[in-house]
Amino acid sequence: MTYRLLPSIVALYFIPGMIEAEEQKDTTYLKEVLVTARQSNRDIIPVQSLSGKELHSLNSNSVADALRYFSGVQVKDYGGVGGIKTVNIRSMGTNHTGVVYDGIELGNAQNGQIDLGQFSLDNMESLLLYNGQKSEILQPAKDFGSAGTIYMRTRTPVFNEGEAYHARATVRTGSFDLLNPSALVELRFSRRVSASLSTEWINSSGKYKFRYRRVNPAGELAYDTTAVRQNGDINATRIELNTYGSLQTGLWTFKAYNYNSERGVPGAIVNNVWRRGERIWDTNSFAQGRYTGFFGKFTTLNSFKYASYRTHYVNNDDKQVKIDNLYNQKEIYFSSANEYEINDFWRLSASYDFMWNTLDADVYGFVKPDRFSQYLSAATAFDLDRFKIQASILGTFVHDIIKGQQAPSDKHVFSPAIFANGYPLTNKDFSVRAFYKKSFRMPTFNDLYYADMGNSKLSPETVSQYNVGIVYARHSATSFITSARLSADVYYNKVKDKIVAYPKGQQFRWTMLNLGLVDIRGIDATGLLTVNPAKDFYFTLRTQYTFQRAIDITNPADNYYKDQIPYIPRHSGSVVANAQWRGWNLNYSWIYVGERYNQQENIRYNYTQPWYTSDLSLSKDFKFGTVGLRGLIEVNNLLSQDYDVILNYPMPKRNYRFTLTVEI
Repeated sequence: MTYRLLPSIVALYFIPGMIEAEEQKDTTYLKEVLVTARQSNRDIIPVQSLSGKELHSLNSNSVADALRYFSGVQVKDYGGVGGIKTVNIRSMGTNHTGVVYDGIELGNAQNGQIDLGQFSLDNMESLLLYNGQKSEILQPAKDFGSAGTIYMRTRTPVFNEGEAYHARATVRTGSFDLLNPSALVELRFSRRVSASLSTEWINSSGKYKFRYRRVNPAGELAYDTTAVRQNGDINATRIELNTYGSLQTGLWTFKAYNYNSERGVPGAIVNNVWRRGERIWDTNSFAQGRYTGFFGKFTTLNSFKYASYRTHYVNNDDKQVKIDNLYNQKEIYFSSANEYEINDFWRLSASYDFMWNTLDADVYGFVKPDRFSQYLSAATAFDLDRFKIQASILGTFVHDIIKGQQAPSDKHVFSPAIFANGYPLTNKDFSVRAFYKKSFRMPTFNDLYYADMGNSKLSPETVSQYNVGIVYARHSATSFITSARLSADVYYNKVKDKIVAYPKGQQFRWTMLNLGLVDIRGIDATGLLTVNPAKDFYFTLRTQYTFQRAIDITNPADNYYKDQIPYIPRHSGSVVANAQWRGWNLNYSWIYVGERYNQQENIRYNYTQPWYTSDLSLSKDFKFGTVGLRGLIEVNNLLSQDYDVILNYPMPKRNYRFTLTVEI
């Protein structure tokens, strides 16, 4: 009864506010607006960001590559240009990481894995990583639910007076027979309406040399082979249309997106046997829109999305069961978020989201699940100049329908959160922050309903997060040190019924386990320094370090009790050095991931060696009248290190990329 009445309750709540907004419509006018968040509240919650030239100067081809430079992040990379890449924040698992693309969260009800390797940096304006949740109370209810969230924002057209269009063409080539052209066109239709069309094609054989060397537990050399990685090819296209508009009372955007790919899946190399029989065809399409309305002290943010994901998976490996399956996902999403400003320092918000997910497949006996999810949130924010606080509570209501079978019972869960930030010094250069948050996530369709892929007896997973941190930040455009920032956060996460996914010899299929209780304690530290020692010369040093102790504390009788959970290093970090001078840009980056274990027991047999890579790039910008030209040379894995991010999935040795960009 509660489930059915909830939409009516929400409607009764929102209608009075909407009527009040309509009454103010004739007297409220909005000029062109570029800022979409309140600056005064952005630093309440720990955030890491990469944007503009800093983002594009990194030796990164996809979003997943760039996220390696954030602290507290583990990227699972199965190698190659088209290899699957997923992200885990602070050891809580990929499914606790929300991925928001231009304001609306991406979803995958089938397995919960968002492959960030599919998202290019070619048209990306900024990447933000929030632990906890975003520092805004005006946001969709679902955004309050993730333990950590990645926000991806594409480039928004900005036109000077008299400009009607912009155009950019890029060609990238390099190792692995890479050919990656892309194009961007931005058009200004009127003072209030503009649009952009971004297209990209990537083609690569994915072939690279690697060294496969294994030592048995007795210390004897078992295998030492140099070979070429096979079945890592990719042929993919992306097309994305964005339209932007402003009204007298607000702003609106609409996005249509399509991604098509055919990829080989480079399997695990086990006992000197190469697996190469898997292939995946993906067709991902969605359309989404957002409207932000400003009516005096009342602001409304309304979003919608329709998505269709089609996956064709084939396994022709002679040593495994032959598979040829077609999966179709559909998603409908609607959100209404509303904020009211009581006075200069106090704001309230309420949001309601509805989501429908379904999955179909040409598999005998497939259960064809439908999931109806509703989210209702309430939040408040106080800004007292030297002290800021935000609090929220999210109600999650999930109802599954399984044709011909008994579905799991409905889930009704409430998740609270509170965040605080204070400035003990007069100049506000130094701040102290803390937060507590509880989050919840349902097992995915694969987790629950497919015995050969997952575990139908899995329990839902909950996380309790605690965080205390300090920040020092100072900016001065005229001094020798133009920017300096230091931050450190100490955190404790407790995960109950943690679900961990392991590749079961095949990347597309997973073995799912409930680990029970996981105790996670860690430190994230970041540093940023930019100096201006001479005219037109800037040098930036960016560092990050992460310590994590993520141990299984489920059962003292287990052999792996208090052992580090699989693939979580105790120590990891990165250093990025960038020098800019009169259009020249030299960038060096170093990434380190410490020792890990690839199974639950921390024994010598399961030990995975630490790895590090060095990347180098050099670019030059030229200007010929109104035409801009940029050349870029990249050398990745400069020292040609042999390493695995995931055991038995060797990564490329030294490789190169060359990029030429023309912009009008």
